[in-house]
Amino acid sequence: MASDQLSPLLSDLHLLTVLSATRSFTETARRLGLSKASASMRISELERQAGVSLVRRTTRSVGLTEAGQQLVDELQPAFERISESYTAVRDLVGSPRGLIRLTAPVALGRQHLAPRVAAFLARYPEIRIDLELTDRFVNLAQEGFDLAVRHTSKPPETHVAWALCETRSVLLASADYLARRGVPRHPSELAQHDGLLYLGGQRGQAQWTFARLPQGRRRLQDERVGVNIQAKLRANNSEVLREALLAGLGIGLLPDFSVPAPEALAGRAPLVPVLPDWQVQGFFGDRIYALRPWSPQVPAAVQALVAFLRESFQAGLHDLSAAPDQSAS
Repeated sequence: MASDQLSPLLSDLHLLTVLSATRSFTETARRLGLSKASASMRISELERQAGVSLVRRTTRSVGLTEAGQQLVDELQPAFERISESYTAVRDLVGSPRGLIRLTAPVALGRQHLAPRVAAFLARYPEIRIDLELTDRFVNLAQEGFDLAVRHTSKPPETHVAWALCETRSVLLASADYLARRGVPRHPSELAQHDGLLYLGGQRGQAQWTFARLPQGRRRLQDERVGVNIQAKLRANNSEVLREALLAGLGIGLLPDFSVPAPEALAGRAPLVPVLPDWQVQGFFGDRIYALRPWSPQVPAAVQALVAFLRESFQAGLHDLSAAPDQSAS
């Protein structure tokens, strides 16, 4: 096919590669700034030009035919190289610019990321951010995100991971609940209490595993205890669990970034640590990372955001005043 005949098809071929990743006309149209009807019509026209069906449509999903998948497999690397080359050339001139699609958990995003994003955008006025807060697992490449801020103990090996700061799980209850039900002295006693469980990647597992923290220079060996928890409430958002804890509904785990600061309690009593000599193992993760699917080049705007977040978070999870100085820019 001559280049003058191919040129009009390039945008539609790119649309097909995006559709192969999203498996949704709605998401493809949103990502490319089109209407859903326009995206569907352009794929139909591409199929007419090719003389073969490329997309398999059902009422529930969108997939590719064998011919469509073969076409995408051959085109995808070329479009990725074009995108990387264009980004590299654009980044040669001026300050970082462009759109960053960013995702984070709801509580972490609302309480700690949003204020930092505001400070970052003040520093880099030519950068725009789409911030999506969700506690579900997000496939960054498939859903078109440039960066995720997540807490985990083991970042995926297919991603570039920049450590931002340490974090830990904290076992808490209200003073009112402990006055009514008693203070546990050993993890095994939690089986007799009402538990507040997080519906995250472990789908609200009903067992917590504890390890005794070291006492001075001594550390007893194999001091691990698994406890089956009776769930009073399960939720997929740590802010919901925090409110349930403050209401005295039970004993629950929170990531430390979701523990309310005293000044945010509006007169309510602070939460009380439970079993402070023990640490829950393998729950919310022990570090907060900025994550990005591996690629040969990282856009300058993403590099700038990661650098800003690393400096800000390492200064202290709760210390927004330690964010990079904006007056010097």
